[in-house]
Amino acid sequence: MLSFLKDLIASFQEFVFVAGRAFQNIFRRPHYYGDVLIQMDIIGFGSLTIVMLTGFFSGAIIALQMSRALNTYGAASQVGSIVSLTLVRELGPVLTALLVAGRNASGIASELGSMKVTEQIDAMRALGTDPVQKLITPRLTATSVMLPLLTVIADAIGLVGAYLVSVPLLGLLTGSEYWSSSWQVLVYNDLAQGLIKPFIFGIIIALVGCFYGMRTSGGTQGVGHATTQAVVASSIWIFFVALLIDKIFVNL
Repeated sequence: MLSFLKDLIASFQEFVFVAGRAFQNIFRRPHYYGDVLIQMDIIGFGSLTIVMLTGFFSGAIIALQMSRALNTYGAASQVGSIVSLTLVRELGPVLTALLVAGRNASGIASELGSMKVTEQIDAMRALGTDPVQKLITPRLTATSVMLPLLTVIADAIGLVGAYLVSVPLLGLLTGSEYWSSSWQVLVYNDLAQGLIKPFIFGIIIALVGCFYGMRTSGGTQGVGHATTQAVVASSIWIFFVALLIDKIFVNL
């Protein structure tokens, strides 16, 4: 038990050290802008299709389920408000982050893990290049920028999916009533949650994926193990941080 705790604490210390260096390198030269743009394309555009599909079906499902419950109380006209609040506050950021974690945290961990076991990272150090500056900081920057944008797209597509279910399919209310109630219910607190969460989630996904990739050992089997650890750890951290942020904003 003591050995497990020591390993856990040592691992967390190493993670904090790597994260601190990655943040510090944002303000230090050289800045690998080309690598940042490449990662933005991989993380942002590469995840766009699955994020849009998930957002659309999430909004449609919420509208379908809520319409039945709201009809019981004669409040079917509030379906737009409920879908909007649910997507913007919680489901949009969390679902998008989980999808990006599954797709990109695993990709980052496997990519860096392969570089680690083939000694490419050691060769990079021998040539005088800081692996954290070259490999981790661009991925951190790209993920923290692209995830909020993907979340906004997922929220918008989710509202469209809910509109198609609520208005043409079920005829609960008119299109103007749906859209006006969807936008009017949102306040700055909701929008702040919807943007702060994915920004922090993006930082978590990038750092966790890079951390497990950089500490990979044991050949190809170690790469697979690091990939699995990155997805599991980032998913758990996403839910934990979401709970903390919700607690903060509920008290505001």
